[in-house]
Amino acid sequence: MTLKKILYTAVAAVSLAGCSSQMTEPVTDGFVTVCNPMDLSYRFRPETNEVSRREAADPSVIRFKDRYFLFASKSGGYWHSKDLHQWQFIRSTEIPTEEYAPTAIVLNDAVYFLASSREKSTIYKSSDPMTGKWSVVSDLEIPVWDPAFHLEEATNELYLYWGCSNETPIYGVKLDPQHDFSFIDTPKELIHQQPELLGWEVPGDYNERKGVKPWIEGAWMNKHKGTYYLQYSGPGTEFKSYADGVYTSDNPLGPFQLATHNPMAYKPEGFAAGAGHGSTFTDDYGNYWHLGTITISGKHIFERRLGFYPSFFDEEGTLHTTTKYGDWPVIVPDSKISTFEEIFPGWMLLSYGKKIMVSSEAEKQPAQNMADEDIRTYWAATSGKASEWAVMDLGKSYDVYALQINFAEHNTQVYDRKEGLFHQYLIEYSTDNREWIPLIDNSANQTDNTHVYQQLDNKVRCRYLRIKNRAVPDGNFAISDLRVFGKGDGSRPGQVKDLQLTRSAEDRRTLSLTWSPVEKAVGYNISYGTSRDKLYHNYMVYDTTMLTINSLNSNQTYYFSIEAFNENGIGDTALVKKAD
Repeated sequence: MTLKKILYTAVAAVSLAGCSSQMTEPVTDGFVTVCNPMDLSYRFRPETNEVSRREAADPSVIRFKDRYFLFASKSGGYWHSKDLHQWQFIRSTEIPTEEYAPTAIVLNDAVYFLASSREKSTIYKSSDPMTGKWSVVSDLEIPVWDPAFHLEEATNELYLYWGCSNETPIYGVKLDPQHDFSFIDTPKELIHQQPELLGWEVPGDYNERKGVKPWIEGAWMNKHKGTYYLQYSGPGTEFKSYADGVYTSDNPLGPFQLATHNPMAYKPEGFAAGAGHGSTFTDDYGNYWHLGTITISGKHIFERRLGFYPSFFDEEGTLHTTTKYGDWPVIVPDSKISTFEEIFPGWMLLSYGKKIMVSSEAEKQPAQNMADEDIRTYWAATSGKASEWAVMDLGKSYDVYALQINFAEHNTQVYDRKEGLFHQYLIEYSTDNREWIPLIDNSANQTDNTHVYQQLDNKVRCRYLRIKNRAVPDGNFAISDLRVFGKGDGSRPGQVKDLQLTRSAEDRRTLSLTWSPVEKAVGYNISYGTSRDKLYHNYMVYDTTMLTINSLNSNQTYYFSIEAFNENGIGDTALVKKAD
């Protein structure tokens, strides 16, 4: 059965960007979902003189032969997948997997690899990256940081882009792959920072550190219908505001013009925030995806994860990435899609703010952190013993379709990839908190994935969920959030009323919104953009009826709308309002 046939009953009534967001009952047969952060084996950093923590960031994805390859910073190797939801890891010591921001490209039936360096930038080649075997090709004329290749397939011309600084720009140059990848002509300056104009370039979780220079980095290039889309990231990898902007040109080396829609990938709130320093690529069906960097930045500013978001070019060639409900389940399509609605299964978040009961609490790591929709906080038990447990009370019975267990590191002393690291646990469900039925038994698990997403084979009806520890890699049993997705059978929230917009007269990068609370709403999703019919930006909030956005382009007019959501569905979208 094709994806479109499967989804007909599930999303025929869904209209996330229109006047109504009425959901029908979700359907689980025949499709596979994923949920951010990506369910990967994130490695502990190898530096023993620093706090024990995991990291992966700055991803590059390529398609080679029958599979996708994913390269990321500081990972000790790379991943491969045939389907974009199951990823296997390949160790390799023959390329610099301990460097930042790797890039790769397919040339003449081989993969070429390049990572960041301040000393010497070396290009490597593999005709079979599944083996982990690589050979040295040549060194670049100068060292580059945050490199990205782009191949003109029609002419076989190769280009290189790079840059990572709060002082210098994004550069580009044409390469000669026939002669040791030498530079053809002098590198050009392509993108300079403009934080005084572009609010999304201002540092800070909420772009509030005005007057501080941003880090402009992470170049990536796509070509679509004759136009070149040069992407870059800012204002800094440790911020929730970490985003990818885009400039366009009819020439691979410019001159480039700022695109009307910016940033093109932006996820400033929700459980897992950040979508910057990514790669935009196509799947087997011609669908575009953006794989970017999610910030935790608690134990260290480089404590990061990876996020996977659908991207689109609209009829006018506007490149945009959909991060609306961007850390909720989405369907991995098996055909060409045109809208996000086609891959949104209609499963709502059931776990936010729900009551948590636990076996014990470590100091300053309370139980309620398990349900606060914040990846930066977590609950920790006082030990890693098998006697530790946690129970979530959903408050009433719901249909549960999927769970995401986000483990945290508390008092760990692990460094680098090691054998024998895994979480082992049992998840049970109940309707009365007395009789428990096994749901997910990973008591014998042998994998080291820490953001475990489990789509259930069959939905279950329950009020309580209990997770029992069996073993941890090290330290205490700790969970950032136990996230539960499904549907309630109550009423969805009503339409938001009285949306008010106030744009700052002193700083047009800043705009404040207020609205009247909606009964039974759990949270709100604000959609906005530079055209009434292109509300491509999204901002999710909980427990508030006000928001200040500092990430606007001071020279542009914006349009805003808002919708409320709860465990039962999404309310009708409020009428679009204009902010000059």
